[in-house]
Amino acid sequence: MCLLCFAAGWAQTRDRDTLTPKQVEEIREAGIDPAGRIRLYTKYVNEHMESLKALAGRPASPARAQKIDGELQDLTALMDELGSNLDQYSERKADLRKSLKPLNEATQKWLEFLSGLPSERGYELSRKEAMESGKDLADQVAQVLQDQTAYFKLHKDERGQDRAEPKD
Repeated sequence: MCLLCFAAGWAQTRDRDTLTPKQVEEIREAGIDPAGRIRLYTKYVNEHMESLKALAGRPASPARAQKIDGELQDLTALMDELGSNLDQYSERKADLRKSLKPLNEATQKWLEFLSGLPSERGYELSRKEAMESGKDLADQVAQVLQDQTAYFKLHKDERGQDRAEPKD
């Protein structure tokens, strides 16, 4: 009996697939294009935001709260993954400025929506985590954009690069 209860509980708490197989393949293909990869992650976060907006407009119910909770968890995971990609690409001095400007605007819209999403029983923790992740990402994007603007102002010959190559 205990094994059945454990198995049922485990099945409900196992990791969710944040991205579809097609999206995973698109991310893989864009792996060599830092700006393209950032645009894809931005697009996927926007898609989750649209799903959240649609769910938020529905009448309150336990099923709705569960769906919103799942979307918020996926959203948080995507924003965290996007932040990790920004870390990696900025360390290797990839020129991300063109993709960071729209991302900077998008993070502000995401935070605005999340702060306006009413907290309800069933997803309040996920909402809080999504807001924290969104704030961290917005701060990171602003900082990387500022750092890159200064860096490429000094290193004009490296503008538009995917990574800094050592000079012999």
